[in-house]
Amino acid sequence: MYREKFKLFHLLFLLFIIIPCYMYLETRWLKITTYQIVNPDIPAAFDEIKIVFIADIHCGPYLSFDRVDRLVKNINRLHPDIIFLGGDYVHRDSKYIIPVFKRLKKLHAPLGIYGVLGNHDHWEGANQTIAQFKASGFFLCDNLSYWIYHKQDSIKIGGVGDFWEDKQFVENTTHDVTDEDFTVLLSHNPDFLEELDHAAIDLTLCGHTHGGQVTLLGAWAPLLPSRYGQKYRYGRKKRDNMDVIITSGVGTITPPVRFFCRPEIVMIRLKRATF
Repeated sequence: MYREKFKLFHLLFLLFIIIPCYMYLETRWLKITTYQIVNPDIPAAFDEIKIVFIADIHCGPYLSFDRVDRLVKNINRLHPDIIFLGGDYVHRDSKYIIPVFKRLKKLHAPLGIYGVLGNHDHWEGANQTIAQFKASGFFLCDNLSYWIYHKQDSIKIGGVGDFWEDKQFVENTTHDVTDEDFTVLLSHNPDFLEELDHAAIDLTLCGHTHGGQVTLLGAWAPLLPSRYGQKYRYGRKKRDNMDVIITSGVGTITPPVRFFCRPEIVMIRLKRATF
């Protein structure tokens, strides 16, 4: 009888103390996830170019300014050539917008920093976020696009407005590209992929889902902010010739926990395919 009670106590201790503590601590266990994108459209000058992509910082009551400072340092240590920001910079209050961009403006990438707004940025203050984007020297990609020039070559970078709170005009990115151009699209919400004519897009980068935050051993999430279930939860996907990367993000929403879904910095290395 005593032995059974002892086992029960340990089980309850595991369920109600250890696991919740681990779920809280996992939110701080930042990892670097590396992908290689191999594509014949990548021009010679962009071969081996390093891209860092992050999304869903959610700076606010659950993610401090100190953690943003450490995030920036970790990214700069990777020496990226290009940085992409996938939206949702703050959480719950507009008072975090100016301080978080004060820290993000310390990011360094010689070929530029590009990003879009997420649904939380619209909820907490789109105009203020856009103003801070411009003041930081970043390139806003909400229904806008840019050519990035490097040596003798160029690639196209564009984005769309948030799928929940804005409009999406992908033609503002694709109107002047050819089949031979390497084109990257930023979309905070991966559900837009279902409506995307992807023939002219080589790589799409998304956030929003947080990988589910709480998962069953990293394979399935009970709650996802998506119409399509687990389809766009996390990771690398493929649609015909278009690569898709969906990041688990950096921060959290309520509750501020993760389980088998670590926060991440995504590092992408471009590789020109030669046949």
